[in-house]
Amino acid sequence: MKVLDHEPQCWFLLEDEGSLLLDANCNHSFIGYDFLLRLNSEELAQYKTKGHDYLSWLADDIQNSAPILAASTSKYKDRNLSEAYSGRVLAAIRAWRGE
Repeated sequence: MKVLDHEPQCWFLLEDEGSLLLDANCNHSFIGYDFLLRLNSEELAQYKTKGHDYLSWLADDIQNSAPILAASTSKYKDRNLSEAYSGRVLAAIRAWRGE
């Protein structure tokens, strides 16, 4: 896994075995969390067309949909990979930063 791109304090784009993963930094009042998802075919097409700006829009869309809330109807809710990949994502970010 490796970092391909990022927007400070907003998101990281990572590559893992040919898949692209977006790690969005979300905040709601006093609650902050990372939400990691694998880009689907539609999102990949948008990213290839619009690039970095699309990922910023997608991270905002994830943030605004509040997918971790129990009552959330977010279309991203069932796509959270954060728990399964958190250690690998952190290691990739640290390597990218040269830590």
